[in-house]
Amino acid sequence: MSRFLILQLRPETAAADDEFAAFLAKGGLSEGDVTRVRLEQEPLPDDPLAGISGVIVGGGPGCVSDPPEDKSPAEAKIEAACLSLMPEIIARDIPFLGCCYGIGILGHALGGEVGKARYGEAVGTSTCRVTDAGRADPLLAGVPEAFDAFVGHKEALQALPDGAVALLSSDACPFQMIRTGANVYATQFHPEADAAGFETRIRIYKDRGYFPPETAEDLIAMCRTADVTVPETILARFVERYG
Repeated sequence: MSRFLILQLRPETAAADDEFAAFLAKGGLSEGDVTRVRLEQEPLPDDPLAGISGVIVGGGPGCVSDPPEDKSPAEAKIEAACLSLMPEIIARDIPFLGCCYGIGILGHALGGEVGKARYGEAVGTSTCRVTDAGRADPLLAGVPEAFDAFVGHKEALQALPDGAVALLSSDACPFQMIRTGANVYATQFHPEADAAGFETRIRIYKDRGYFPPETAEDLIAMCRTADVTVPETILARFVERYG
């Protein structure tokens, strides 16, 4: 197994640790298979893309579309570090999987519009549907035509960036999964998340404006009854294909 670079954008240790454990478990990875970087705490390693199999970018509470003056120093640092890698990733078609925040990073790097005017989704599940292009994509081969995924985002791609194709769509958000080149992917949903992990995030982020805090327990109950299993197969296929 070659090494994957996992970039984390969550300043909250409990959320970051839970997300990292989910990437390992759902991706079939061990800690020895990855280089983990918590970008709010540490810089990127020297020559971070050398000798790696792929890059996985996790989610986080920041928004690419927020004006610079509204971003905390940690959020600005995280965003700058991620964006600094994207020109080389895109030019060399290095395997990349951006999850939630990561679709904003990829969209911005491609010159697309990322914003809050349309396509935000409340915390919960969203029914994703495979597009015509998605049916031909190796990461989606054989997945159901429609399946539920965990979502919760304030911003989204407002249009498909030049050079990208839409692989998954939903009624609320037309760009649930995109690809540019042959190997650079991003999802608006969380492919690593299960009910327990989403419960952890709901409790941590209940005061961050994603939902009324008093609805947290109802959201947790909804997540516990949701049937969300297909998204993790996309993460596992990414690791298998490029590892």
